[in-house]
Amino acid sequence: MSKIDRSAYDDPVLSKIVFKLPDGLTEDAVRLISKDKNEPEWMLHHRLHCFKLFEQLKMPDWGPDLEKLDLSKISFFAKPDSVSNATSWDAVPKEIKLTFERLGIPEAERKSLAGVGAQYESQVVYHKLQEDLENKGVIFLDMDVALQKYPELVKQYFMKCVPPSLHKFAALHGAVWSGGTFLYVPANVIIDKPLQAYFRMNAKKMGQFEHTLIVVEENAQVHYMEGCSAPQYEQASLHAGCVEVFVKKNARTRYSSVENWSKNTFNLNTKRALVDENALMEWINGNMGSGVTMLYPCTVLKGKNSSANCLGIAFAGKGQNQDTGMKVYHLASNTTSIIKSKSISKNGGITTYRGLVKIAKGAFNSKVNVQCDALMADNSSESNTIPYIEVLEPHSTTTHEATVGKIGDDQIFYLMSRGLSEEQAAQMIVSGFVEPVIKQLPVEYAIELNRLIELEMEGSLG
Repeated sequence: MSKIDRSAYDDPVLSKIVFKLPDGLTEDAVRLISKDKNEPEWMLHHRLHCFKLFEQLKMPDWGPDLEKLDLSKISFFAKPDSVSNATSWDAVPKEIKLTFERLGIPEAERKSLAGVGAQYESQVVYHKLQEDLENKGVIFLDMDVALQKYPELVKQYFMKCVPPSLHKFAALHGAVWSGGTFLYVPANVIIDKPLQAYFRMNAKKMGQFEHTLIVVEENAQVHYMEGCSAPQYEQASLHAGCVEVFVKKNARTRYSSVENWSKNTFNLNTKRALVDENALMEWINGNMGSGVTMLYPCTVLKGKNSSANCLGIAFAGKGQNQDTGMKVYHLASNTTSIIKSKSISKNGGITTYRGLVKIAKGAFNSKVNVQCDALMADNSSESNTIPYIEVLEPHSTTTHEATVGKIGDDQIFYLMSRGLSEEQAAQMIVSGFVEPVIKQLPVEYAIELNRLIELEMEGSLG
């Protein structure tokens, strides 16, 4: 098996930053971010409110240790030397363009995507949507641009799904958010091809806080994908983005994500969807790379007959703690959720499934199925399952299954007897284990996730 080159993800490209906030966060810094973006007064007030909440709320005292995350040594805003929101790839500076070309952007756009956005540090540098979708009323913009062009529409939904009081990093996000995606799909519009955004954090000691806001109106359908990466440094970086999805009556939304931050990154992302009657929300997540991850996409089934499908994989190697899971709230009758979580740990890595399912009183005939499968490559790794299921409606059905396994010597021996090396045999076992996740991803993301897993498994049994 050929050696996989990780340099496209881990090696920074030298690029010019025209403005960068000093490390640490103050009220003046929050005001400066808003002023630089020429935001409406209500957004400045929102940011300042969030900043006060951030100062009041405590750091999480559960899950992975965040002691090494020193927020006084993080820069919360940086602007690259680039025209914002270029619609021509030729207009993107060559240094930034080189980074995204190494990551397959915009090659993927040319092949199979209906629209692409690319963010570098705190600024979206490229954004484009197919003309036929624009003609149907689809809005696919950088969040900063959407705030300028559609301020009332943004105000109607912004942080209404994820309130800033939810936790300290949601409040932090509300204070310093920058860039991200605004996607609005009008009623009865079905988008056949995926839309994609890619977020790259290139500088040292950076924080990236993109905001993704998706509104899918009645009978509409969309598949949105995101990819994330950052180069490897000694100093810590922080990713605390926010995703809000509003799925209206009879609509269908799929959100696919492969997060491959570097091992010096704390990935503390918040994602939540509100789902109306007879609508479907699907989450497909791949989490690897970051040193610490705390990520639990949440679905609120507020309409009758609504449903959620949640499928995730987490990979933890040496020095990594991947604390991931799913949350689903069943608030209406005949709602359904299926949660499937897979994790792989090696070389002392820690994976944890931390899930929450709540069936409210009156949510008759709700159905829940949770499956957690963990695979360990050695005896030094760790896997945990922490499910929490609260059932307040007796006329409902819940099932939970959890398995933990180790790559067995007999499996390795059998595959080696067929001509594979020990490393190839281990990679084949892992590939079979993650297949349910891989086959749900578009081909470009499936290939990337497979190659990343191969990369992480190299030398795992040596």
